[in-house]
Amino acid sequence: MDNNSQGSGGVRAGLGGLFGGGAPEYSNTELAGVPLTGMSPLSPYLNVDPRYLVQDTDEFILPTGANKTRGRFELAFFTIGGSCMTGAALGAVNGLRMGLKETRDMVWSKPRNVQILNMVTRQGASWANSLGSVALLYSAFGVAIEKARGAEDDINTVAAGTLTGMLFKSGSGLKGVARGGLVGLALSGAYALYNNWDHLAGSSSSSSSSSRLY
Repeated sequence: MDNNSQGSGGVRAGLGGLFGGGAPEYSNTELAGVPLTGMSPLSPYLNVDPRYLVQDTDEFILPTGANKTRGRFELAFFTIGGSCMTGAALGAVNGLRMGLKETRDMVWSKPRNVQILNMVTRQGASWANSLGSVALLYSAFGVAIEKARGAEDDINTVAAGTLTGMLFKSGSGLKGVARGGLVGLALSGAYALYNNWDHLAGSSSSSSSSSRLY
């Protein structure tokens, strides 16, 4: 009986050594001291230190020299594509509204359906072209300013938005350029303020609490 138990133990030890070293045998007394909650410094069930399995921060496998956040160049493709699709959807809705308004005196027939469909496709393409052009200019200015300054902050956003508005309305004369620049400045400034709202709110709350202490 003892020989059988010793033989089975030897087989287990041999298999353990074959797959990464033989695991030591633990008695019930030794296992009673292992905490059930949390991680012990060394698990008696695995030849692995559990501390390596606990990660306090997110870990990513990134190429050499890459950042954890996407830059303006990577976001440019999403911005341009999303703007085109948004413009197409808004233009289609506007074209449907215009088509129904212009053909309200006509009975429901094939000519009316064709006219409404033409209006939807025409407006959708026009709006998609306009918003896509704005997104392309904004992304190009943003990438160029980021490369020129060597920094990524809200100044790039505001400057790119202002230049985009000015160039987009450059065919309308000086007043159009000024009006487009103001619109771009307002929209990009509002976007930058929205992105930093939590930081501004936190700084204002901390300053108010410190003023109460004094």
